[in-house]
Amino acid sequence: MTRSVYVTGIGRGDGRQVIELGVMELLTRHVDRVGVFRPLVHDDGPDRLFDLLRARYRLTQPADSVYGMGYEEANALQAEQGTDELVSRLVDRFHAVAREYDYVLVLGTDYADTGLPDELSLNARLANEFGASLVPVVAGRDQEPEAVRDEARNAYRAFDSMGCDVVAVVVNRVAPADRAAVVEALAAHLPVPCYALPEDSSLSAPTVSQIVHALGGEVLLGDDSGMARDAKDFVFGGAMLPTFLKALTEGCLVVAPGDRADLIIGSLAAHSAGAPPIAGVLLTLGERPGPDIMALAARLAPGTPVISVPGGSFPTAGELFAIEGKLSAASPRKAETALGLFERHVDTVELTKRIAVLKSDRVTPMMFEHELIERSRSGRRRVVLPEGTEERVLRAADVLLRRDVCDLTLLGEEDAIRKRAADLSIELGDAHIIDPQTAPVRERFAERYAELRAHKGVTYELAYDVVADVSYFGTLMVQEGLADGMVSGAVHSTAATIRPAFEVIKTKPDAQIVSSVFFMCLADRVLVYGDCAVNPDPNAEQLADIAIQSATTAAQFGVEPRIAMLSYSTGTSGSGADVDKVRKATELVRERRPDLLVEGPIQYDAAVDADVARTKLPESEVAGRATVLVFPDLNTGNNTYKAVQRSAGAVAVGPVLQGLRKPVNDLSRGALVQDIVNTVAITAIQAQGGTAPAGR
Repeated sequence: MTRSVYVTGIGRGDGRQVIELGVMELLTRHVDRVGVFRPLVHDDGPDRLFDLLRARYRLTQPADSVYGMGYEEANALQAEQGTDELVSRLVDRFHAVAREYDYVLVLGTDYADTGLPDELSLNARLANEFGASLVPVVAGRDQEPEAVRDEARNAYRAFDSMGCDVVAVVVNRVAPADRAAVVEALAAHLPVPCYALPEDSSLSAPTVSQIVHALGGEVLLGDDSGMARDAKDFVFGGAMLPTFLKALTEGCLVVAPGDRADLIIGSLAAHSAGAPPIAGVLLTLGERPGPDIMALAARLAPGTPVISVPGGSFPTAGELFAIEGKLSAASPRKAETALGLFERHVDTVELTKRIAVLKSDRVTPMMFEHELIERSRSGRRRVVLPEGTEERVLRAADVLLRRDVCDLTLLGEEDAIRKRAADLSIELGDAHIIDPQTAPVRERFAERYAELRAHKGVTYELAYDVVADVSYFGTLMVQEGLADGMVSGAVHSTAATIRPAFEVIKTKPDAQIVSSVFFMCLADRVLVYGDCAVNPDPNAEQLADIAIQSATTAAQFGVEPRIAMLSYSTGTSGSGADVDKVRKATELVRERRPDLLVEGPIQYDAAVDADVARTKLPESEVAGRATVLVFPDLNTGNNTYKAVQRSAGAVAVGPVLQGLRKPVNDLSRGALVQDIVNTVAITAIQAQGGTAPAGR
């Protein structure tokens, strides 16, 4: 039977989209096929939340199946035929969705000009008729802790009295200073878990793009990144420039008449200097600066929005203060912030159990990525990113910080990093920034590196220059315990990333060589490919070492290792130097690790296809169900992983380096932001040590 969870409010202003997004995140971590159902919908615009869920979680559900009916239709039906008929039709439409999915997230009514006489009772009845667990959301904004406590208790009692399966209560938008008091008060008065999420101003702040849309503005300057910035404050220009500049705040939107060139240029110059970075400039009265001023503005702060609106400052101010930020597909950073907030203040393990999510036997790419984030967060580690000014690295850092995945250190000149981050509208928050050129530990690192490389004739003077290189500096941070792992390679070569690790960190005592694996996330499972990135032509001993290392890595990330030593022949059917190398490597694996399941030589099809395996190796415990595939050389491995990635639509996570004493991982220079996020999460998990539960 399809399970479902119903998230509903008891009034307006609860910001429940944060909770709906958080619950969807929980579901997609464990369940392959998740559907969405909104019983009632407004007909006057796009459903921003569903558009966000569809984009973020790659939903293929047809949009017309998501909705029960419009509010106008529901009101007419209820007036003419009664509530029973309305509920009956909505139940039919819900079950049409439920038949197609393993779990359904139901989004309750929004209490916004719906015309329904008793929405709370309607939501309660629908939850019961759907057989759904219920999560009520209560607004805590601008309320004293005692009032929040009473409202949450009343909400629980109301739904419980109507027979609902209330699994938890969430109070949202509580004053941060009151959160602890609210949690304590509710824990003593409610029989179910109650979670309190603090107000986060960045979620309610509108983006520049939303302001343009709401005011019908014209964009004179600005790129997509600038338009996605949050307007955290509004500063209205009227004073002379020296006084005006003192009033600027970080992330503010400057509002000034279009003929005040001094304020326009002064604001953008301040942004360019990072003192402070602003969201943009909004010009009133329909006035547009001349071409010379616009050209200078474009050079001062490329990408920073400059917008023109027809109204004067006073009416524009009234409209601005009425605009509130919304979660949408166009504001992915808000989604990351919302998820970070949810995951910090909700016991996700407890809630997952209470809404009875049964883990799917299939492991999709998204489920694997979710688990990486969850595991890295569970045992917080420090990761250093040497390429501190690279845009993709900064965007990945933004995601990691918003999701509270790990502690980050960025290397580079601090002013340059902060200016680049400001241009990209990225908040570095608690990230540490260290300039290797001026860092106090540079001398200590030079002494350590000279000591490690003395046998190669490295002097202190030479080491002092070497350790200023970001790759060496980051590696020494890991070696000296100032970071738990390092991720680099977005702009540096593999050699530049790995060489310092060879020289400083070195291999584990039980590892002959450093090798790599890719986690290949197929539609229904995760396979581990090794080695596809480091060793060109390993001999039999090295190949056995790669297999053992790869099995260890697989187990650490929850993939039960069943090793296939790949070749162009299966079993005893072939001969030749290449096949003999694989055969010998297989024997060595069995000798060194008799606890591991290993088969070889074996062809790829016999390793992963049960039908082929029954013909070629019917007695094998590995054939047809291999999870760790070890390639005989780099040429075969690298081409195979890329062929599977491109042709089968697999998500390739890696390369993940193995065999080092401490984790250092290399990125492809074509790495996407999500690739960097995944690799940092993997590095943090490697630094935690241990293994995940097997069974994949």
